[in-house]
Amino acid sequence: MELTIKQTEALDFLEDATTREILYGGGAGGGKSVLGCYWVLKCLFKYPESRYLVARSRLTTLRQTTLNTLRYVARMQDIPADAFSYNESRGEILLRPTSSVIVLKPLQSRPSDPDFDELGSLEVTGAFIDECNQISLKAWNIVRSRIRYRLNDYNLIPKILGTCNPSRGYVYNRFYKPWKEGVLDEDKRFISSLVGDNPYISSHYKDSLKGLDSRSRDRLLYGSWEYDEDPSALMNYDKIIDMFSPREVKKDERYITADIARFGSDSTVICLWYGLMCESIKVMPRSGVDETSAIIRDMCAVHGVLLSHVICDEDGVGGGVVDTLRCKGFVNNSSPIMVRGKQQNFSNLKNQCYFLWADYVNRSMIRINVDDVRLKDRIIEEMQEIKAADITVAQRLSIVSKREMKENLGRSPDVADALMMRMYFELKDVGEKKTLEIFF
Repeated sequence: MELTIKQTEALDFLEDATTREILYGGGAGGGKSVLGCYWVLKCLFKYPESRYLVARSRLTTLRQTTLNTLRYVARMQDIPADAFSYNESRGEILLRPTSSVIVLKPLQSRPSDPDFDELGSLEVTGAFIDECNQISLKAWNIVRSRIRYRLNDYNLIPKILGTCNPSRGYVYNRFYKPWKEGVLDEDKRFISSLVGDNPYISSHYKDSLKGLDSRSRDRLLYGSWEYDEDPSALMNYDKIIDMFSPREVKKDERYITADIARFGSDSTVICLWYGLMCESIKVMPRSGVDETSAIIRDMCAVHGVLLSHVICDEDGVGGGVVDTLRCKGFVNNSSPIMVRGKQQNFSNLKNQCYFLWADYVNRSMIRINVDDVRLKDRIIEEMQEIKAADITVAQRLSIVSKREMKENLGRSPDVADALMMRMYFELKDVGEKKTLEIFF
């Protein structure tokens, strides 16, 4: 079996002594699954009694696609069918005569196992995740932490290979964007592969890709990672970037919005606003009621912010801050605010504010003053995860759940939540504002 030039390049990184994470992605037909299966089979023969994970988001899809590719690659390598012993109940394939094992796992988060505890006892020598854009960053990191089986025996380092088509999720921010900007970490590699890089694929396949809609054609034929946004995304990507452009926006009244940490991994985020310009953002680890209240009180004194213009997330610890300061409290699940005497079709206040926030961003009405590049990237990442939920299920307008956003981000969208609360004051002070016409 002959590999393409791009597959050979990726294989070199998979066999070196420095690269730990490889993303092989781009257009459809670039030989992504074939590469992963080839690498796993080669390692199983080269390192007897090793264990390699082959995973995908859903088990059904894994069996119907990736497993079939594995069998195809085995045939191309003249590996006899009786060399494999598939135990479907255990999700394992034993390879004879090396006694190496392929572990087949779905990596879709389930409500009964949001932290992937099922993988807790898993130990593998390496991992191949097909269509890795369909799993969460948390799942990726947990798999990475389980690559430790017999590494010392063969003088190996942990290796995880992910393959996917262009996506705007964590793979974009973790691999493609740093690669494009020339700042990708030394232990990570990104290899772009398109259908034109695969001389072994049917000539009809490329013609089929040309017949797709423009968005799909950009992604799957041309391998564009800068394709038009997910139709469920509330904010245009370019408009998100424009928030950080130096320009004048409305900045008369001053406000403070704060999302107070409730759990150990969450952050407390305090935003100072001059009108619709976020002048500064303070992100800090979870802190006590007294400390957080003191920080906000000092900010009010320095910047002349009235307590009636301060709002804090009232859930959990935030309720204590609201009681101490006697400021406004933001209750996420409270009823939407009536606009000009009319009820609004949102599931709760939080969703109402997020839809209005998205409207303001798309109208270039928000300005964020941030010098910290990491904080800026964090805001961009979180804003990209603000997507509309399926209204046929929810009945009322809402965004996707925080749990889903946390899975994709690998953290809670605390900064986005703190920024979003600025819309509370816009809703409470509707008057004759034409900016709220979206709700009618």
